[in-house]
Amino acid sequence: MAAFATVSAPVSADDHGEKHWSIAIHGGAGTMSPDKMTPEKRAEYEVALQTALDAGKAVLANGGSAVDAVKAAIIPMEDNPLFNAGRGAVFTWEGRNELDASIMDGRDRSAGAVTGVTTIKNPILLADKVRTDSPHVFLMGEGAEQFAAERGLETAPPEWFATEHRREALERMKAEQVSALEVDHKFGTVGAVALDMDGNLAAGTSTGGMTGKRWGRIGDSPVIGAGTYADNRSCAVSATGWGEYFIRVGVAHEICTRLRVLFEGVDAMSTEVGEDEAQDWLLHSNLAQGVSDSVMAEVEELGGDGGVILVTPEGDALFSFNTTGMYRGRATSDGVNEVAIFGGEESAEPSSTPDH
Repeated sequence: MAAFATVSAPVSADDHGEKHWSIAIHGGAGTMSPDKMTPEKRAEYEVALQTALDAGKAVLANGGSAVDAVKAAIIPMEDNPLFNAGRGAVFTWEGRNELDASIMDGRDRSAGAVTGVTTIKNPILLADKVRTDSPHVFLMGEGAEQFAAERGLETAPPEWFATEHRREALERMKAEQVSALEVDHKFGTVGAVALDMDGNLAAGTSTGGMTGKRWGRIGDSPVIGAGTYADNRSCAVSATGWGEYFIRVGVAHEICTRLRVLFEGVDAMSTEVGEDEAQDWLLHSNLAQGVSDSVMAEVEELGGDGGVILVTPEGDALFSFNTTGMYRGRATSDGVNEVAIFGGEESAEPSSTPDH
């Protein structure tokens, strides 16, 4: 596990009285090494991340909702075998691909989640149907599949999800009697968080779990409050990492709650020092980054690793991770556009022109 924290400089959507939007995405975090990644493989990941980012950007730039942007960004990653979500998901101990996903709307904190589905082509779409069309929040296995069939969601056969390199990882894990961390090297969970022009936030996460998972293991990705959370009063968060630890810390909800309390303190401050001075302090305090780093440090203290992406009501789009790398990207309405893999690759200051 990495013995240090890797963070990003916050990038905000420029606000001159005009409506603005922001989006951040991730494709997993882990102990990847720059020396072991070929230029060709790096380019492949960068194209995949940019494709997902562009899909989410297009929704937001056209005035679409944060929820729709999150789904639009996640779907191409679920369809891409580079990532551990949908097609390309890891195998369970029994040799199956079992998929989890969750989504949350910060406007009303409505949420939907599914776990252990095996035939749903895009689990994030099923999670959203649970959110909008079900009286429940969390569905599992056969019941979730039945609900999907009743709603007409697209399905796919087992061979759609299965990939040879994931099968080899399971075989090596069994043959060498090693852990999932030793064969995966990274958590390929995918996610997106967004702020739309109406000021609404949303978050979504999708995964295949961990190689060789047994006994119906469920990680943090489909757990509202652990892997996914959105609240217009504070932030939207999607996590990727060692799920057992993210569940124990309640990472996504913990970050949003700490920020909400701090934002309420800033509101109280404005009555004493004036709204302009309070907002100026907020703008330059990097509260969201500090909170994210603090919660990720808590995960590391317990023994877990991974990372988070986060967007705030002010349009800050940022990352925090305690691994050597995290597949990630972010964009804002003022022209910022970045995709990155290893630590420290983002620009130090907001850019007025796209980087890619």
